[in-house]
Amino acid sequence: MERRFSDIIQLIKQSRTNALKTVNAELINLYWNTGEFISKKLELAEWGDSVVTELAKYIQKNEPDIKGFSDKNLWRMKQFYESYKDFPKLSTLLREISWSHNLAIFSRC
Repeated sequence: MERRFSDIIQLIKQSRTNALKTVNAELINLYWNTGEFISKKLELAEWGDSVVTELAKYIQKNEPDIKGFSDKNLWRMKQFYESYKDFPKLSTLLREISWSHNLAIFSRC
């Protein structure tokens, strides 16, 4: 009987894998866009460096359920964007790997 249902198990597993890839790509897009926003604000001198810390505190205070946006991580998002903004083909491929793998790669470059 187990053999009859193995195709369904494969469909379930494939759908879960696809869902995780989609979520990962969307998170990488979010981090890219956040990094771009911060980078441009700093570049145009609309923000000083301390504003990034203020932003992190604001997010934590007003949206305590939103995790992963500490000042340290916000700076990483900026660095992520700035490291790859001039490489559009590469930046597309970066959405295929996890944030932790992206951090490992660009922190060593």
